[in-house]
Amino acid sequence: MTVPPTDSSTSATPTTSSPSSTPPLSHDARSHVTRRGLIGAAGAVAAGAVLTSVAMANTTSEAEAEAEAETEAERQAAGADTTDSDPGTTTETFPRTRTKAATGEGPVEADFPIGYVGVRWSGAREATGGGIRLTGADGDKGAWQSLGDAGCSDSNGGALLIPVDRASGYELKAPDGATDLRSLAIDTTEGPAREVTVPQDTTRVRGVPYLTRAAWGADEKLRFRSDGTENSPQTYYPFQTLTIHHTATANGDADPAATVRALYHVHAVTNDWGDIGYHFLIDEKGKIYEGRYSGETATPAHDENGKLVTAFHVLSYNAGNLGIALIGNLAKQGPTDAAREALVSLARSLVRTHGVDPEAKVTYTSPTNGKKKEVYEISGHRDWMATECPGGVMHKELAALRKAVASGS
Repeated sequence: MTVPPTDSSTSATPTTSSPSSTPPLSHDARSHVTRRGLIGAAGAVAAGAVLTSVAMANTTSEAEAEAEAETEAERQAAGADTTDSDPGTTTETFPRTRTKAATGEGPVEADFPIGYVGVRWSGAREATGGGIRLTGADGDKGAWQSLGDAGCSDSNGGALLIPVDRASGYELKAPDGATDLRSLAIDTTEGPAREVTVPQDTTRVRGVPYLTRAAWGADEKLRFRSDGTENSPQTYYPFQTLTIHHTATANGDADPAATVRALYHVHAVTNDWGDIGYHFLIDEKGKIYEGRYSGETATPAHDENGKLVTAFHVLSYNAGNLGIALIGNLAKQGPTDAAREALVSLARSLVRTHGVDPEAKVTYTSPTNGKKKEVYEISGHRDWMATECPGGVMHKELAALRKAVASGS
């Protein structure tokens, strides 16, 4: 059994309310530093993985990345662990996430400044007719606003994460035909502080930089139930395909790490998935965020044998299917140049690692339920089921993405 990590913070635990209430467990900020050290590529060398360098701004060359990886792998093989006192780590402070859950359309008030409202419903595929009205910090009610589209939902209904900028409360109107309306007020920026040990240097996988879970502030206690057992223990299957998503959150996000923390809480606790649904996320500045937890000795998203950890991003087709989400709403606009470049770099590294043709059509076969689906090696969420994700504009870019990944340009 995986044991819940131990929290190094001495700050008070906030009052948190959610549909799946999880009492405070503990968090070990050192877990990801220990398993990957200072250079993310080291784990790939230690595991025998072959990850290919890609040209990208502010990254090392392939030779430099290999030298870094080999040096770190040798250090780890000698039995050295990275701890709080080791060179190359630093302590950062992140806020604990605070939430308040509600059902229906009635007014909701929170005793903390609300940064996001998570909204979920059953039945209606579209958000037509749905709306939200915010209450400001001064108690004044704003105008009704449309909910927009139905988000990145993989089931019968819709799911949205709406930024609301320090509101004190809100009211909702359910979309036409929707049932079982649920919402969650979320604060991921101003809660009680907790200290996390993170690598001081940039972590990389063969020259592609990424932020570890610790570096974006993942609170590992959210992965555990109140009895200390892991809500969704890791399972691993051979890689088959790669699926692109968008988060359907606001564009021009000033604090994407806070958005990732909010998504993490909604996925792990509210949806009861036990973790964030994606393997990686990419923000508009091209920063890559490690998603689903994959174990203590592996490179991101994989175990030590190169198998893919199962995440939650395409209903019934998750095992062996790697999910990358672009942060923002790509229904009416494409990704930024920086996000697009990071996506190409990451996808190229992944398909070369697994030796697949990014432009091929493949027949995905679920190793858990036997379901089959003919898709491109790199596809969009809507290619698997009825959803707007990854947004209309982004979906039209997938052919160009596959070509760029294949060509190396």
